[in-house]
Amino acid sequence: MDTIIKQLSEIEAAAASVMNEANARKKAFAEEIMVKTTAFDQELDKKTDEQLRILRTNMETALAGKLEKQKQDVDCLLQRMEKNYEDHHSEYAAKLFRSLIEG
Repeated sequence: MDTIIKQLSEIEAAAASVMNEANARKKAFAEEIMVKTTAFDQELDKKTDEQLRILRTNMETALAGKLEKQKQDVDCLLQRMEKNYEDHHSEYAAKLFRSLIEG
């Protein structure tokens, strides 16, 4: 009977040792996963920030180009309007004068 109790005690001690080792490995694995997750998150944040910086730069460049084109278009339109006025201002004044007198 003592040998059976002794064997059960040894089995229980061995089982406890296995459980303790499994818990230690589980804890180490959880820590490793946490470190890898943190590193992955940091790398992902870094890549995301870089991609956002590139997109922002590209958008700013594109918007600056569009704004410059709009300025050029407006300048061109103003020049055409001024030329039209210079070429036809006498006619416009005469038409306006006639419409005031006749109307």
